[in-house]
Amino acid sequence: MSPASSGGEPGGATAESELVGELLAGKHRALARVISKIEDRAPGYRDIVSELHRHTGHAEVIGVTGSPGAGKSTLVDKLAKAYRDRGETVGIIAVDPSSPFTGGAVLGDRIRMGSNVGDMDVFVRSMSARGTLGGLSTATADAVKALDAFGKDKVIIETVGAGQNEVDVVRTADTVCVLVQPGSGDDVQMLKAGILEIGDVFVLNKADMDGAERTVAELEEMIHMRENPAANLATGHHGPVDEDEMAEVAIDDADGEAWDPEVVETVATAGEGIDDLLEALAAHRTWLEESGALSTKARDRYAEEIRQLLRSDAASLLEEELDERGGVDALAERVVDRETDPYSVAAEVIGPVADCVRDERE
Repeated sequence: MSPASSGGEPGGATAESELVGELLAGKHRALARVISKIEDRAPGYRDIVSELHRHTGHAEVIGVTGSPGAGKSTLVDKLAKAYRDRGETVGIIAVDPSSPFTGGAVLGDRIRMGSNVGDMDVFVRSMSARGTLGGLSTATADAVKALDAFGKDKVIIETVGAGQNEVDVVRTADTVCVLVQPGSGDDVQMLKAGILEIGDVFVLNKADMDGAERTVAELEEMIHMRENPAANLATGHHGPVDEDEMAEVAIDDADGEAWDPEVVETVATAGEGIDDLLEALAAHRTWLEESGALSTKARDRYAEEIRQLLRSDAASLLEEELDERGGVDALAERVVDRETDPYSVAAEVIGPVADCVRDERE
């Protein structure tokens, strides 16, 4: 364990190892404590996640996102119950990037997930930004690792909205399920800007409402346009289609390797369509495993996680260097007085750090 991450407290490493041992032994209190440490970025949390890593890689991770009001929490509740009926254990992480408090989210999520109240094999946890800024996706990924190491068969990540923060978070899943509701033309248009390209299964929830058929048709048309970029040529909304990209799509289709997203209709409140959704999720999992895409996604996900951790650590190191130089405000004041300029300040601050890295490399 690295001294930097253990918090420097005597016996800290032992306490963290004991906590990991309790989690691996199936103690729910230890699981809750670990996720709290992860969310709070408490001293030693990195050592805990590092220890847990070798025990991960077994859970199926499903992301559920979409517009507010689409019924995500109710659907997740029914999914969890269906998996429990099959004898599988479930972990649920409800993510609220906008809320500064976790407490407010927990109650609402548990009310909407009433089917699994009292079932110890369904672990529900809400997480919020709480000052983590761009690190929320990393915190979520770490929480998933904790649930995976704990032994959960399925881990479901639910986000409250469909903004960029939610897209980043849900990318930590193997399979992404996007929800919309009937008559949500604006929502469907919104999907073009962010979530359409990451959806593996699209769910029209509240399919008993008016406008369901039209919304399904809109979704299927958008999926077709995603799979066949040439279909966009006449819309005037996009530039010329890249010929190499078109060729790659054609090759994938010819080899049968491309995944064709499904549109599933559900009425979550009544439990209708849940079996169809389970089949669609299982089909995507099978495709991931047989095509090799599962390992590719894992590699890409870890590569991005490494980059994000390095960016975060480098930023913290540079903040320390700025403080040693009197703080960024003092440096900015010098720029205002024309004693120096932003580029020179940046070079002065990063210079010693860069020299240390290069010396270590050599």
